[in-house]
Amino acid sequence: MKSYLLLILLNSTCSFFPSPQTKPKMVKFSKELEAQLIPEWKEAFVNYRQLKKHIKIIKVTRVSKQSPAPQDTFGRPILDSFRFIINNSHNSDNKNIQDIIQVRRKTMENSEEDVYETELAQLFSEEDEVQVFFAKLDGELNKVNQFYKKQESEFVERGEMLNKQLNILLDLKQVLSDLRRKNQSPKPSNIGIFPHSPNQGSDYSERIGESNDVNSEQSQMDEVISTMERNGLSFLNSAMMVKTKKGKPHMAIRIDIPNTTPTAATSMLWEDLVNSPMKPGYGGELINKRKIQCAEKMIRSAFVELYKALGLLKTYSSLNMVAFIKILKKFDKVSCQNTSANYLKEVKKSHFISSDKVVRQMDEVESIFTKHFANNDRKRAMKFLRPQQPKASHMVTFLVGLCTGCSVSLFCVYIFLAHLCGIFSPSTDPAYVGAVYPVFSVFALLSLHLFMYGCNLYMWKRTRINHNFIFEFSPTSALKHREAFLMCTTLLTTVFGAMVIHLLLRVGGFSPGQVDAIPGILFLFFVGVLICPFDICYRPTRFCFIRVIRNIVCSPFYKVLLVDFFMADQLTSQIPLLRHLETTGCHIFSRVFKSHHPQACHSGRLYIETTYLISFLPYWWRALQCARRWFDDGDVNHLANMGKYVSAMVAAGARVTYSRQDNHLWFAVVLITSVVATVYQLYWDFVKDWGFFNVNSKNPLLRDDLILKNKSIYYMSMALNVVLRVAWVETIMHLKVGPVQTRLLDFLLASLEVIRRGHWNFYRLENEHLNNVGHFRAVKAVPLPFRES
Repeated sequence: MKSYLLLILLNSTCSFFPSPQTKPKMVKFSKELEAQLIPEWKEAFVNYRQLKKHIKIIKVTRVSKQSPAPQDTFGRPILDSFRFIINNSHNSDNKNIQDIIQVRRKTMENSEEDVYETELAQLFSEEDEVQVFFAKLDGELNKVNQFYKKQESEFVERGEMLNKQLNILLDLKQVLSDLRRKNQSPKPSNIGIFPHSPNQGSDYSERIGESNDVNSEQSQMDEVISTMERNGLSFLNSAMMVKTKKGKPHMAIRIDIPNTTPTAATSMLWEDLVNSPMKPGYGGELINKRKIQCAEKMIRSAFVELYKALGLLKTYSSLNMVAFIKILKKFDKVSCQNTSANYLKEVKKSHFISSDKVVRQMDEVESIFTKHFANNDRKRAMKFLRPQQPKASHMVTFLVGLCTGCSVSLFCVYIFLAHLCGIFSPSTDPAYVGAVYPVFSVFALLSLHLFMYGCNLYMWKRTRINHNFIFEFSPTSALKHREAFLMCTTLLTTVFGAMVIHLLLRVGGFSPGQVDAIPGILFLFFVGVLICPFDICYRPTRFCFIRVIRNIVCSPFYKVLLVDFFMADQLTSQIPLLRHLETTGCHIFSRVFKSHHPQACHSGRLYIETTYLISFLPYWWRALQCARRWFDDGDVNHLANMGKYVSAMVAAGARVTYSRQDNHLWFAVVLITSVVATVYQLYWDFVKDWGFFNVNSKNPLLRDDLILKNKSIYYMSMALNVVLRVAWVETIMHLKVGPVQTRLLDFLLASLEVIRRGHWNFYRLENEHLNNVGHFRAVKAVPLPFRES
């Protein structure tokens, strides 16, 4: 009997005081919500942690109010427990839930939006914390509803616009197919579609040639015009008929295809130059299929992004609903009242749950995409709309460890053999170091950069920075951090193996002309792998890299995307690598092809001019990108950023000159220009790129929003960036060391600059991610090809 009463007592007290076993469950949901929510919409989600903290305050307050005095504690817990059971059962049987809380929906006069307000009954009238809790809960519900309505209206409007664009595309393709069939008839007409004006975007013109029945052809074209105008397509001089050379009607139709992507711009320019209809003796059929394909690709990408956005909004709705359920159940356990059922009714009636526009639009996008972009193959359409994320393979991790062990072993073998052969002794011929060091240092610096990029990818993943969205990479083919480490270790293993073979052959008595071809062969091998057209060795990543490098080299003729100027910034930290490439190519041609004397690779006018050119090129490309961005956006900050790279060019040129003319005048010039450029760069790093030194920030010298929880990391990173930025001081000290030690010191400084750039990358992308979060940008806006009337 005593054990039975004790069991009842424990059950009743556990119902009043939540068991500690429930805490891991709530913590688990907090982490699950944090892991599944859309990072760019984080501020629009229910603030689950804050509501849970307030429930803990309510719990502490109720416990303190219901705890008896110390002198009356004997015998009271059992009576209070049974009293609580009786009252609770009485309340649940005789009291209506509507008497506890009442949730009212009001419509605001200004915004005409529904706002929820909860009124408490007499049961909670003396508990201010409960009133504050429900006020915050109402605020969260209103916030979720308003954000959902805003995003839903934007996506629905985007869907309607895409339907218009698709109708225009289908009508245009139908016109093209009709004209093509007409050209294949016994009496073909001269038909052409070509850009009307290169200064007004991409214009298509339809030229109607000879026909037996001009009136019937005119009525047919009038019907085409009326059909396409209903779909929002604007015309150039459609009311005024222009005559061709043969006196037949000529009509121009304007279709605006923005050249936002380099591929589209290049292909369109090529088509305009090769298939220009303005050539003398023009005749026959000219169908510019490339532009139609580009327009179709843009509309297809826009549908994919719309479907992705609708899926994110659906996830947003479901996660917030689960959060409301969890938080209300937790409140019921603390308050010992069944209030969640009444409030959940109103939550389920709210717009973000009751609206079915998102689901219907997703079904509509699936059917449209399947019909028009996948040849009625739903499985193929789902591969575009719902791409499957590749699973992480343990084989990649195993290969990374294997290649790391092999590279370390080969490096130790090389150091041991070099020591036995006396390669690093002062009496050794410096030709070996001059021929081998540049090419192998190229691969070493490249491997270090890949390693830092792998570290960046790992940290961006851990901190949920959406780098694939920022760089506009495909999640299915984007490089993962394990793959970056695998590329790094594989490259190092190959290079160290080549170094060992090169040293063994050189010691074995082979001629330097034959042995020194090994670094060249290694370099050509990796270039061949880079441009290999077959789908091996991460082809999407390789082609993306080649495309970005092309955009940088051809600046400012391409529209500058974030990935373009981000990669250009990486090149400004790899100037030593570019100089080593110059020396490598020079040595290969001098020793293998006998084109010139090897001494010309370290002196001579051509070598000096090439050194200046290589020192300027990365900064010059970056400055041209800033000029193009200012031309496109009209933001003066881009001109200020261009000034930073111009000052860096001046400082780099002064240091190269001082390395050849060691006097006090050039020392003063180098000191002044380098200090100015360094201060300029540090200001831009901290203020513009990282977003620090916000005067009104709650975090001193930082910004309000920080992804890393430990603030001291940011301060240490700022100090480290300053130290690595002033590493150029060593280059003007001219330390008296041997040739080998000089090479190693230069390699160390180049490595420090690569490490600084990898360290800079994380905070640069963190700031960009927080800017996207501030504007709730979770999907990219794909430009549409056809201009509305």
